[in-house]
Amino acid sequence: MSTTTEERSNRTDSPLSDPDFRERLRELPPSAKLVAKVLEDTAPLSQGQLADESLLPDRTVRYALNRLEEQDLVNSRYSFHDARKQVYFLAN
Repeated sequence: MSTTTEERSNRTDSPLSDPDFRERLRELPPSAKLVAKVLEDTAPLSQGQLADESLLPDRTVRYALNRLEEQDLVNSRYSFHDARKQVYFLAN
């Protein structure tokens, strides 16, 4: 069963529902906003998975993640499946 856009936007557990989070995100480029939205729906994801899900080039995803990390909007950890990879998720 898929969720509608309205149901996703009404989630209170999502960092994107936090006004402070949204304000910091507002100043970032569109690619960072798209990556944040993808992470809201399906996190944690590796950089490659984010590129696949967002349809953005790897370089653009890397740039977006760097901008999100600068604003403390996204966190990362090593993947449990492959310790060579980092996975990313929205900061709470």
